[in-house]
Amino acid sequence: MTVTGSTLVITAPSPAAAPTAPAAPRRAVGRSPGPYRRLFALPGTRGFTAGNLIARLPMGMFGISAVMMIAGQRGSYALAGAVTATGLAATAVVAPWTARLIDRHGQARIAVPATLIAVLGSLALIACVRSGAPAWTLFASYAATATTPNIGGMSRARWTHLLRDSPAAHHTAMSFEQAADELCFMLGPVLAAVLCSAVFPEAGTLVGAALLLIGMLVFTSCRATQPPVAAAPRKGSPLRALGPLLPLFLATGVVFGSMEVASIAYLDLHGLGAASGLVLALQAAGSCAAGLLYGTVRARSLKACVCALAASMALPWAAAATGSVTALAGALLLAGMATAPTMVTAMSQVHARTPEGRLNEGMTLAVTAIFTGIAVGAASSGRVVEDAGPAAAYAVPAAAALIALAIALTGRSIRRPSDRPRVVRTTAGQNPQ
Repeated sequence: MTVTGSTLVITAPSPAAAPTAPAAPRRAVGRSPGPYRRLFALPGTRGFTAGNLIARLPMGMFGISAVMMIAGQRGSYALAGAVTATGLAATAVVAPWTARLIDRHGQARIAVPATLIAVLGSLALIACVRSGAPAWTLFASYAATATTPNIGGMSRARWTHLLRDSPAAHHTAMSFEQAADELCFMLGPVLAAVLCSAVFPEAGTLVGAALLLIGMLVFTSCRATQPPVAAAPRKGSPLRALGPLLPLFLATGVVFGSMEVASIAYLDLHGLGAASGLVLALQAAGSCAAGLLYGTVRARSLKACVCALAASMALPWAAAATGSVTALAGALLLAGMATAPTMVTAMSQVHARTPEGRLNEGMTLAVTAIFTGIAVGAASSGRVVEDAGPAAAYAVPAAAALIALAIALTGRSIRRPSDRPRVVRTTAGQNPQ
């Protein structure tokens, strides 16, 4: 019996091993495979990860594509922000029900038809924008995309099922998933900005819808790694379990949504066009790099991470006031470096708190809170852009980060994810992963 951190490891003798059997010698030739190589050596993991990444990339494209398409055709950032905010608000209502159906009936059975509805909503939005349809049709079309399944949550649920007896490997998988989120939100805006600026305004939404459908079909075709559907009734409420965390996710969503709209408007004002995607990608690049680094060190408390987030979100506001795009680019890079540690730490608490058998629903509730915040942030920042200019709009994410810090400091039940003890049983000669 050993204690590692807060994990109690109880080692039982292996029935297949003789008590006097000598330990097998270690191989001295070559280096042992790294954690990510061991992770993707598991059967079926590469297939569903490929589909996951293809389907996840549009998540970083749809918002910017819609803003650029609507603002370019209708000449109003306020309308563009309001439409995207409506779609995200609809997602906040629909996504938990979609996730509950996925937990109850399986990923493949629910995710594919839900994706088809979302793709039809994107195509309807394109048709309404191109035909000059009334503004209400834009809201209705974009709201239909709310059925998009939480592909990140489904992928994390697969890893949790595959690695349920291997805590260290599960941590590696969750770190990879967060890095994948940041990578897609780094590449997605670049691709969307290039398509909308260099090809035609609707190209970003069109390509995003195609990638979402293709990726979801690839992901759901990998049936061997799909978590089984629990036959027994599921006990416990994810909403009640995650209640203390949801306001924090909401505030961080406001940070993301307002920062995106403010940056698009600011870079458009300075005439960057297609190159604006490269500047926008710097924030996600900083977050991706920091997330990979954060996975190699001991996790910090959520309060410390949110404190760093609040301090970093003042940098773009100060940089925008100088009128320098170069200064803004550097500020976005630094601001992004505080994002991933906050999300990794907060999502770790989601995994620890969610009742067994309802992980996809719990993850979706967290993402839904973020989307709700993004909707509020996008609408608020779009209005500030219209009234006071893009530079002033950077005050919105700075203020939202301060609110998130206040929530973290006053939340008594918010704690370090590793504070919850775990007991892991292994056989003799087998190390806990």
